[in-house]
Amino acid sequence: MQQRSLHHEYELYIEREIEAYKESVSRNVLLSIGDEAVASLDDQQQLALTELLVWQVVDGIIMRRLGLPGYAAWRSRRLRRLKAYRRPEHWGFAHDAPIVKASAATDAEPLHVLVSGTQSESSALFMAAHGWDVTAVESEADNMERVMAAACDAGITSRVHGFITNLGNFAPTVPLTAVVFTQHAFAGLSLDERARAIAVLQSATRDGGVHLVETIVAGHAALTLDELRASYEGWQISVEDDRGSAPTFVARKRAS
Repeated sequence: MQQRSLHHEYELYIEREIEAYKESVSRNVLLSIGDEAVASLDDQQQLALTELLVWQVVDGIIMRRLGLPGYAAWRSRRLRRLKAYRRPEHWGFAHDAPIVKASAATDAEPLHVLVSGTQSESSALFMAAHGWDVTAVESEADNMERVMAAACDAGITSRVHGFITNLGNFAPTVPLTAVVFTQHAFAGLSLDERARAIAVLQSATRDGGVHLVETIVAGHAALTLDELRASYEGWQISVEDDRGSAPTFVARKRAS
């Protein structure tokens, strides 16, 4: 099943690259490639030229021009990239960082994490590489494009679901096992709006689920520890040092 899936991913990759090339060049360039394809078929003494056959040859010419890898080389690169994404140090995480501990959680249910904020790319891809289904919420389209492009490059696009919206306007549609967000996830939200957003995430989190919050970004704390403690009353709370990074507020939901 994995082999078939990788072949399918490879075919999608080749199709995307070829279509992107076709959209980037003029009609005259495409016509010249078409002429080259027809000439190639004539050289092979093809008796019946169909439009489908010509376009297959056109795609082959474009693939060679772009230097696109064959399946074996692509597969090897894809597996190396996925292996790198699983390593905490690839993203600057310490081996005992809170997110690394969270990624190793075992549960019979599907593991689903919501990530939001300035570090959503690293958090989302690290968790996805470890088999989690990821909901990435970003207010900026450019940030989301980077997340999805990197997910595509590692072959984990199916595990990452991106939403371009303010966290205050988002409500999860699946039970969450973990939530990872930074101060910037609440940029522009009032105190009441932050409280409502956190309450929505808490309600969507399963018993035993964990929330990780970076407490300081660039020397500024939009969410103070006092506000976080008050927001997570009744949860098991700790503040963990992340070896040089900002301390992480960790809250685990107690069973009802």
